[in-house]
Amino acid sequence: MRQFIRISVTSFKMALQELRVNKLRTFLSLLGVTIGIFCIVAVSTVLDSLENNIRNSVASLGNDVIYISKWPWTDEGGEYKWWEYWRRPVLKYRDLRAVEQQGQTVRYATLSYSEGNLTAKQNQYELGGITGYAVTDHFEKMQNFEIAEGRYFNSTELSGGNNRVVLGFDVTQSLFPGIANPTGKSVTFLGKKFTVIGTLKKMGDNVAGFNFDRGLIFPFLAAAAVKDVTDLDADITMMVKAKKGMTSDEISYETEGILRANRKIQPGAKNNFSINKLSQITSQLDQMFGMIDAVGLFVAFFSLLVGGFGIANIMFVSVKERTKIIGLKKAIGARRPAILTEFLIEAIALCLIGGLIGILIVLLLALVLTYGMHFPVTLSFKNIMTGISISSFVGILAGYIPARAASRLDPVVAIRST
Repeated sequence: MRQFIRISVTSFKMALQELRVNKLRTFLSLLGVTIGIFCIVAVSTVLDSLENNIRNSVASLGNDVIYISKWPWTDEGGEYKWWEYWRRPVLKYRDLRAVEQQGQTVRYATLSYSEGNLTAKQNQYELGGITGYAVTDHFEKMQNFEIAEGRYFNSTELSGGNNRVVLGFDVTQSLFPGIANPTGKSVTFLGKKFTVIGTLKKMGDNVAGFNFDRGLIFPFLAAAAVKDVTDLDADITMMVKAKKGMTSDEISYETEGILRANRKIQPGAKNNFSINKLSQITSQLDQMFGMIDAVGLFVAFFSLLVGGFGIANIMFVSVKERTKIIGLKKAIGARRPAILTEFLIEAIALCLIGGLIGILIVLLLALVLTYGMHFPVTLSFKNIMTGISISSFVGILAGYIPARAASRLDPVVAIRST
């Protein structure tokens, strides 16, 4: 054991010496290993972090919420027939009332009318390209936004269609720069003045497609007073939350029956609406992640292949340069396993150095994404160990043949070599 530790320390020192003496040659040889490990660890880290963020977002919205719209989120088992979906009638207030009154599994139900590319004004300030969400009661119980200043709507304001509005974080910053609490002030959009009753904390997009940072929320009936919310182009979504203990499948089945009856759809006829679940998004993302992971591993394989040849080249050169030393070691009693182990550990050490550089780059990238771009990325211990393990494996593959050649040298011939 002591001999193995001594050989390991000596081999690691030789690897560091190789780095110091032949900087350019070693750098070019390690580059392939570094890129390969970077690809593997970076892809795994980003995909793991993205998956965790999405699953946390889904968990915060709730797996017991379904989203009903004329537009399906997926192709429904074939071609995405947008021309058929566009002709479907939009969801109406009476659909909401039917679900609320007849649903036995329904805890909450709400309507959301989305109006994109709105322009909001406040005195000399103006902001375009924002989204307005006109909602009914219980909308806040199905979305995970938080109030920063002021308050949310009460039931009277929503049922009465009052001109009140809650502003998203970016909208607040643009229309009221330098004002900590703009509640009570007025904002104009859709040709009407709305009184600000609250503002939202910054939160980013969610998996259901809502961007509250660059949006504003106001009563559904206030939108209905100035817009035709029954038009085919109207973007209306009904959200239904199940009672405790009920699953999304149970509430989907019941809600489908209620809407078919309320819309007088004949038995056997297709639905003129789509029931969407957050699980559809996560399953599609799982497929996408798998494809990205496969591409990343494919690129990493060739990078590691090139890096492995580079390390093997360094080791062959190292054996050539130290032939006399190897001969002397064997002449004084060094055995083949000791010589083989010495060069093998040196190759592994070189690959580990390249791999650790790749992992360090991933760590720096994770910090930039987390603190610079507000996208939480965590380099897990599992991914670090994966990078180290693959680096060691490449070192063994790349160093075995040169190490074996060194161990099989004839000591007399090696000492006489020039």
